[in-house]
Amino acid sequence: MSDAASNPASDPASNPTGTPAGNPVVVVVGVGPGVGASVARRYARAAYDVGLVGRDQATLTHLGQELQTDGTTAGWCDAEVTDPAALAEAVEQLGSHGGRIDVLHFNPSAFRGKDLMELTVPELLADVALGVGGLLTAAQAARPFMGSGARITATGSAAADRPSADAATLGVQKAGLRNLVRSLDRALRPAGIRAASVTVNGVLRPADPSSPFHPDQVAEALFAAAHQDETAWRTEVAYPAAASP
Repeated sequence: MSDAASNPASDPASNPTGTPAGNPVVVVVGVGPGVGASVARRYARAAYDVGLVGRDQATLTHLGQELQTDGTTAGWCDAEVTDPAALAEAVEQLGSHGGRIDVLHFNPSAFRGKDLMELTVPELLADVALGVGGLLTAAQAARPFMGSGARITATGSAAADRPSADAATLGVQKAGLRNLVRSLDRALRPAGIRAASVTVNGVLRPADPSSPFHPDQVAEALFAAAHQDETAWRTEVAYPAAASP
């Protein structure tokens, strides 16, 4: 794991005092150029400090510096989601830097286009380790930094209910992710921490800003899910709202 050590504001190790008191903090796990980046930008617009975790250092640095230029306190750590020790260290480092984690968002999934009759058990389990196990690792690492009112969100998919035989591991991941989110909500609810997944009922369209499936629009739905009324809390939110999971 490495961090953006060239800029003290983005380097958890070089700024032990962390974020100013009162600033909410979001940690986004699985940051790429799509939904993960859009989620980070959406929280930045809401005056959150932003922690980024992803596998590509160049992508993290580019986005982190963009956020900093816009006035957001941002830190980033690269880590493989399938490496529990590295992922936990990244989340803990960002949590220590900010002194708190108000929202943990989990975005990763693996798309493996392969005929189901040729898919191997190790391949299936490897993808589940990424798309489901990573959330468990991240949540466990974030928990010491999460107080009452904190939230966990995850990017879900209609594949959980309508899987493809040509990409079966995605459906298994998303069904497992939804189930784990419900378990996290049940386990953490007594502490005032809630969890929700957003089931995206469509294919992302990053080239079409007017599409409801543009990453920015999906990020808006994820932000709304984290800020829903707790008295009517839903652990699964369909997007678009009219869609049925």
